[in-house]
Amino acid sequence: MTSHAEAGQTTPPALIADPTPIGLICLAIGCAALVPIAFGLSLTPAALKTAAIFCLLFGAGGQLVAGLGNLLNRNLYGGTLFTSFAFNWVINWWVLDGLSRGQVADATVVFAVDVCFLIVFLAFTYGFGFFSSLLMAFLVDIDVLYVARIARHLGGGDWLGPVVGICTVALGAISLWIAFALLINPTAGRVVFAFPGPAYRPRARS
Repeated sequence: MTSHAEAGQTTPPALIADPTPIGLICLAIGCAALVPIAFGLSLTPAALKTAAIFCLLFGAGGQLVAGLGNLLNRNLYGGTLFTSFAFNWVINWWVLDGLSRGQVADATVVFAVDVCFLIVFLAFTYGFGFFSSLLMAFLVDIDVLYVARIARHLGGGDWLGPVVGICTVALGAISLWIAFALLINPTAGRVVFAFPGPAYRPRARS
C-alpha cells in the first residue's frame, strides 16, 4: 500500500507496528457516539456531553496516535489524514460540549471550514484510489457527508440530516472493515475481510 514499491523504490522499514487499525477502530467508536445525535434520537445535554467525551478520547486521541505513528513510519498519506482528522474531532468535542451548555458555534465559520475540508478530502479521495478502491470508498463517504453538511447550511432542507447520519454509520462500518482486514487477515493467513487493490495505477515513468 505504499507508493515507494510502485515507483520502483525501496520501501523504508516501519519503525513501529502499523497504527492504522487503532485510528480506524477509534474513528468507528467516535462515529457510533454521533449516530444518535445525527438522527435526532437523543439531543439532551447529557447525550451531547457523553458524545463529546467519546469524540475527544476516541475520535481525537485515537486518531492522533494513528497519525503520529504513521508519520513515524514514513506513511505520509496515513499520517496526514489521521492527524488532520484528530484535530477535527477536537472541534467536534468542543462544539458538542458547548451545545450541552447552550452555546452554539458560529455557523459561518463552520461553513467555511467545511468547504476547506471538502476540498482536502476530494484530493485525498483521488490519492487513495492509487492504494485501494476500499480506501477510496472510505473517502467518498466522507466527501458525501461534507457535501450534505454544506448543502444543509445553504438551506438544502431537513432531509439532509439523515444523509449525514447514514454517512456517519457507513464511515464507522467501513472503518471497522478496513481495521479488521489489517488485523485479522494476516493472523488467519487468508482473506477473511476483503481488501481490494488500487482503483487505478500511476502513470508509468518513462
